[in-house]
Amino acid sequence: MRNSDEAQAQLTVKFAALFPHLDERQRRLMMGAEARVLGHGGVRAVARAAVVSETTVRKGVLELEAGEEPLGRVRRPGGGRKRVADLDPGLRPALLALVEPDERGDPMSPLRWTVKSTRTLAEELARAGHKVSADTVADLLQEEGFSLQANAKTLEGGRHADRDAQFRYLNEQARVHRDAGQPVISVDAKKKELVGEFKNSGRQWRPAGDPAPVNVHDFADPKLGKAIPYGVYDVTANTGWGNVGTDHDTAAFAVESIRRWWSGQGQAAYPQATRLLITADAGGSNGYRTRAWKLELARLAAEMGLTITVCHLPPGTSKWNKIEHRLFSHITMNWRGRPLTSHEVIVQSIAATTTRTGLRVMAELDTNTYPTGVAVDDAEMAALPLTRHLFHGDWNYALHPRPCPAIAVARPPQPLAAEWDQSLLSDPALTGMTRQQLNDLTESLSDGVKRGRPPRLDFPNQVLAAVLHLRVSLAAEPLAVLFGSSRTAMHRTLLKIRRLLKAHGVVIPPAVSPPAVLATLQARVRAQSDDPNKIKTTCY
Repeated sequence: MRNSDEAQAQLTVKFAALFPHLDERQRRLMMGAEARVLGHGGVRAVARAAVVSETTVRKGVLELEAGEEPLGRVRRPGGGRKRVADLDPGLRPALLALVEPDERGDPMSPLRWTVKSTRTLAEELARAGHKVSADTVADLLQEEGFSLQANAKTLEGGRHADRDAQFRYLNEQARVHRDAGQPVISVDAKKKELVGEFKNSGRQWRPAGDPAPVNVHDFADPKLGKAIPYGVYDVTANTGWGNVGTDHDTAAFAVESIRRWWSGQGQAAYPQATRLLITADAGGSNGYRTRAWKLELARLAAEMGLTITVCHLPPGTSKWNKIEHRLFSHITMNWRGRPLTSHEVIVQSIAATTTRTGLRVMAELDTNTYPTGVAVDDAEMAALPLTRHLFHGDWNYALHPRPCPAIAVARPPQPLAAEWDQSLLSDPALTGMTRQQLNDLTESLSDGVKRGRPPRLDFPNQVLAAVLHLRVSLAAEPLAVLFGSSRTAMHRTLLKIRRLLKAHGVVIPPAVSPPAVLATLQARVRAQSDDPNKIKTTCY
């Protein structure tokens, strides 16, 4: 009796140590082997030691005696608990009926107007008599070829009959220009961006648990406003230019962006150019119906001395514009997950955009004002040097360079002398900096200045005059008129302030193009002086 109890105790210890590492069939076979070794009464002894039924032990003995090959699995084929979909044949059809597209689904279904998550689908199936879990619903949907899908922007609206023909014509125009070594650019305005501590889509690497804090609501900051990035993409050189505006997205702003690209990149890359091809969307500030767009391009053609050919993409195909997927998409990826807290952040983020295929981008801030509602009448349109192509002349046309008088009638009227405001001299469009930045510059330059007899022109106006001289190339003569000084005194003032700027390491970069407000200064000088040549008339 003692030997029997000791054997059973040994088996209990052995089973407790090995069973956690064995599957169901392996445990059964082990128990059958021990029962055969013990002989008569072995089945009962093993069953007590393993705390299982004797039937389970006998199954193990029978499997060993049958000499079957290893199964390679725990249960025999078909063993185990049956799947819900097999036990309930109506479950799969009921589920498919719920997730069919709305056009074919039951119009009375409560899920027609709700998000069809696996949990709501499981609840609806349960109400219909099919008890199933959300996980099982997900498995069944995957088996049927379903997956989580977002909306896809593929519907283009009404398709124009000449859409494909226009694309072929545009591609041919681009090929002809590129083969001749002439520049081809794609232009468009990117979506307006809120400037400030606002959420920006996407994610970036940061310390765990330390996301960048942003505002709860996306209400534009009245001080910072919005940024309007306008892009120019050079198709041949794979380079981009970003002009970040702060006012309005108008035709004048669009053409100013192209003007800045030509001055900053295009002219150096194509010194022998005689023509320029622009591909643009059919709508917006550079749309084919926009008269101001053609008017501004005529002025630009006269400045550059180039024939500007424009080919518009057909209506409804703006996402096919090359600038969208060769420039704008990379800019969006570059600043993803980062709040665009200032205009400088936006400009620097655009300028830092690169790709492994060699894309390089330049960017700058445009603080000029671009009023909306500028009308161009029939007479002004008739005076433009515009030639329409034989194929779809509304989409394809060329603007030829002409002397200024030929398009002078299309220029906006000059401001009257009675409208003069002295504060206009510190306009950010003229100085290239905000008024606060100008004040800070004046304070920094005033340190160490020798105090003597009060000058005719106070120190802040001396700095302002020097900034205008360096920024927009105003000579001493017109500056003397604008500031109520003499030409000799202004010469001395400019020399003194330039020395101070150099000593402080301050550089005033020249404006890429003449600001529009410069015309008001021109009118003021002419009104105050008998010499109309104090500011040279520039064709811009």
